[in-house]
Amino acid sequence: MTRKYFGTDGIRGRANKFPITPDFAMKVGMAAGIAFRRGDHRHRVVIGKDTRLSGYMIESALQAGFTSVGVNVLLVGPMPTPAVALLTRSMRADLGVMISASHNPYDDNGIKLFAPDGYKLSDEVELEIEALLDSDLGPQLADSAALGRAKRIDDAQARYIEFAKRTIQRNLSLEGLRIVIDCANGAAYKVAPEALWELGADVVAIGVEPNGVNINKDVGSTAPAALVDKVRETRADIGIALDGDADRVIIVDEKGQIVDGDQLMAVVAQSWSEQGRLSAPGLVSTVMSNLGFERYLTSIGLTLERTPVGDRYVVERMRAQGYNLGGEPSGHIVLSDYATTGDGLVAALQLLAVVQQAGKPVSEICHRFEPLPQILKNVRYKSGRPLDDAKVRAAISHATDRLGLQGRLVIRPSGTEPVIRVMAEGDDRDLVANVVDDVVDVITRAAA
Repeated sequence: MTRKYFGTDGIRGRANKFPITPDFAMKVGMAAGIAFRRGDHRHRVVIGKDTRLSGYMIESALQAGFTSVGVNVLLVGPMPTPAVALLTRSMRADLGVMISASHNPYDDNGIKLFAPDGYKLSDEVELEIEALLDSDLGPQLADSAALGRAKRIDDAQARYIEFAKRTIQRNLSLEGLRIVIDCANGAAYKVAPEALWELGADVVAIGVEPNGVNINKDVGSTAPAALVDKVRETRADIGIALDGDADRVIIVDEKGQIVDGDQLMAVVAQSWSEQGRLSAPGLVSTVMSNLGFERYLTSIGLTLERTPVGDRYVVERMRAQGYNLGGEPSGHIVLSDYATTGDGLVAALQLLAVVQQAGKPVSEICHRFEPLPQILKNVRYKSGRPLDDAKVRAAISHATDRLGLQGRLVIRPSGTEPVIRVMAEGDDRDLVANVVDDVVDVITRAAA
């Protein structure tokens, strides 16, 4: 059964347009509060947000919805998505909510829900909430004396900072490192610079002046040029770029070179493997991780489990098969010893620990493998199912045979727009380019 309101990462859309409107957000609060009633205790929800202007509107609407069904609301203000997941668990809340559209522009927003264990909701629970959203909730409203209360939690940021600091060795200092941290004018604009400074680093912070409409605008992990310039200008040892809700991270080395999630996972994987900290002999990533990364892991005795694109699929595979390390090339790094979702700051701290212990520059630490040539092209279509076309299936089969064991072909429809993504990689760049062009041509003709 397909979901009506929930996408791959909560409910998302243009702010003040359905479904991200105050009346629908209030109903989401009502439905989620009803769905998570467990026993007779006073239920409560943790609500965090990023720095979008529309966050005030959505926060107030959700608060009204939850309190109307008898759920107490704990408001933590601007906080990273992983911090909201953490606080949901540590404060024994019945569910958590993050108001964010991650790396999207300010005029989008979204509602992400977390279960009491801090993990994102299963498809089954989301379907249950959707059924409630389409029903008459009036009969399930709380009696006047049983309405919920709302209050601000003043020490939430300090709780998360202390948690992040404890994810590296207690006696490890970042003293001697000049770090540029780019917070994308987003949710981590206070906690990330403070945590790095308290650990001893010389911190240069950018993207820490949110005004409601500048989140992710020319800053953050999806726009790293500002970070590259600042690292070179200040002669920093490393640059760290988070996205709007701080669940992903991109690194810039001291030379101004961008380091993606594959290289970062390679660093953590080898370090944890040598320390005996991997719970399984490998890690989980998506079909988009580079084949060079997979070959590197094989060379150090580790395996790579691949999933569809999306951090929820990575987490599901990690939980099902007992892995404690996973992520995506985009910088979603999941360290399940510490967090239930991607945590950009905690992932960066793991890298900083390796840098300090090795006493080597970031450019040397973070170049674990040479990425294979990888080409990605998109084919937009209006309707139908082009991938079901017989000529398209034949072309994909032929392309796969041409790449053989020296490459990979990944064809996938986008989960958010009518686009088919065609990605190939391999040792021979010309062959990869030809394969992608041939497949794109056939799909384009079928889509027409």
